[in-house]
Amino acid sequence: MHYTPARPDPKAPAVRINLLSDTQTKPTPAMREAMAKAEVGDEQVGDDPTTNELCARVADLLGKEAAVFMPSGTMCNVVATLAYCRPGDEILAHATAHIIAREGGAHAALGGFQITQLPGEDGQFTPETFRAALHPRTRYQPPQVLVSVEQTANIGGGTIWKKAVLDEVVRIAKDHGLVTHMDGARLLNATVASGVSPRDMTAGWDSAWIDFSKGLGAPIGGAIAGTRAFIDDVWRWKQRLGGSMRQSGVCAAACIYALDHHVDRLADDHANARALARGLSQINGIAVQTPETNLVFFKPDGAGVSGDRMVSELRKRGVMLAMMDGRIRACTHLDVTAAMIEEAIGHVRDIVRAA
Repeated sequence: MHYTPARPDPKAPAVRINLLSDTQTKPTPAMREAMAKAEVGDEQVGDDPTTNELCARVADLLGKEAAVFMPSGTMCNVVATLAYCRPGDEILAHATAHIIAREGGAHAALGGFQITQLPGEDGQFTPETFRAALHPRTRYQPPQVLVSVEQTANIGGGTIWKKAVLDEVVRIAKDHGLVTHMDGARLLNATVASGVSPRDMTAGWDSAWIDFSKGLGAPIGGAIAGTRAFIDDVWRWKQRLGGSMRQSGVCAAACIYALDHHVDRLADDHANARALARGLSQINGIAVQTPETNLVFFKPDGAGVSGDRMVSELRKRGVMLAMMDGRIRACTHLDVTAAMIEEAIGHVRDIVRAA
């Protein structure tokens, strides 16, 4: 899986329009103020009030018994598989899932797990594909323990797993004794776009997490939720992987602020993504995948410009995007305005004309 951000160039102008990723967001002044005023304590012994509030809110939001604050979404995925699985166990996920393509082989390196890659369009496998990949429990094959989905499907184009499909995957998993895990990196993008509540979206899933450092604009953090017994196991693995974050309330305060102020506005990012896709599709030779959330994938090959060249030329104009899996990915977020979208479209049009 290929991911190439534009390389730093000391001669390039400063980035004015950053469409590289929603991880590029900066905490707003109000969020910074909330962080500065946060009540804190030692997370290790459970007396950081702000972190405790965040965990309680995430557990309630996702309809789970408990939650734990983690430094990143990747760590949420890693501790989940470590809590559920044993060396030699098998995990099933889409071939482009983050746990396969973006986590440095952590699940194999730390847990000795085998991840079976399920095919499917737009970053999603069908219930039928999932069912077909299941095998009888015999001594000859690894125990199939966990199925994971990524909501939204990043490399699939920010596509949304439909509620009915999620429910069917859960039903099949439970019928065959598998636990279920939802990688919720952009879960709230999916719920805002679909109108399905986070609690309903994750119903039936044994564990799920949300990321605060993408579209929600916090500088750090994710929170994973599940049963109290599962969270106890997650805490053990958190300890093994580095321990608590001590006065983590400073970071948790940013996440609480994001829940209070930055969820509904994700719809603005989706609108900007649609506007970008619409503008790009009107330029001859550019093929655009219709966005469902805040990710826009496109190819300019039909316009006589390679993807790498387009990214490089845009960078010279102060616009930052990335190549991903042979396509250009643009990601809208709270630091991208509608005016920036129109300017970016104009730059792409000018590059195509020049070519």
